[in-house]
Amino acid sequence: METSVVNKSAKYILDKIQAKPEIAVILGSGLGSLMDGINNQTSISYSEIPNFPSTSIQGHDGKLIFGEVKGKNVIAMKGRFHYYEGHEMDTVTFPVKVFFAMGIRKIIITNAAGGVNKAFLPGDLMLINDHLGFACPSPLRGENNESVGPRFPDMSQVYSKKLSEIALSTAKLLGIELKQGNYMFSKGPQFETPAEIRAVRLLGADAVGMSTVPEAIVANHMGMEILAISTITNMAAGVLDKPLCHEEVIETGKMVSEKFTKLINKIIEKI
Repeated sequence: METSVVNKSAKYILDKIQAKPEIAVILGSGLGSLMDGINNQTSISYSEIPNFPSTSIQGHDGKLIFGEVKGKNVIAMKGRFHYYEGHEMDTVTFPVKVFFAMGIRKIIITNAAGGVNKAFLPGDLMLINDHLGFACPSPLRGENNESVGPRFPDMSQVYSKKLSEIALSTAKLLGIELKQGNYMFSKGPQFETPAEIRAVRLLGADAVGMSTVPEAIVANHMGMEILAISTITNMAAGVLDKPLCHEEVIETGKMVSEKFTKLINKIIEKI
């Protein structure tokens, strides 16, 4: 995607908020209430922003929220874009490129995920240590902008060790259990089959979902510091003898929102 297109969106947002955000946050399904308590709030609908796509998923409001959290200027996405909606990866990752053009260098990515690790339970929080992106069409495919990042970016440390250590120590301070594991990307929109989940577990995944990896690849390519946390909203297919539905994802996200908000706000204060 042309730099001029990204810059036009970035300029529009910066003109609206008249301040420079330090941290970007991407909110997963059912986690939109995380930013409801943000101070000095400015809301911008995606439909207002030049070149910005729109989201069609239940639990995603489709707006940017800018304001102050614990003394830090933060901008949050209430609603993200998914490959399964029919978007190309350029569109899925467009907001991350806009955040970078706005001068943001730290990003917190959250998601709702299915638990693959049998030791997990719905409502658990998982710090993403690494990911498996075999099923993810690369958002870096095509012409590379060398001024943004290298043609062949290193992926050995996508998720910031520094930010992860802050997250773990913060969770401990608050008495919140923060599990750790690997996240695997699935194209969706169908949930995985039990056989696929057995294969995913053998490959080393602890949770599976339909987001995060594309955004993380692009953010890593541009040299941003990334922290990613999953809410385990349901157990993946075959772990429990029950069918899966998106409504459960939304409801569990709402159930853990208070705990999740407390953790994320404290992390923002510390970074």
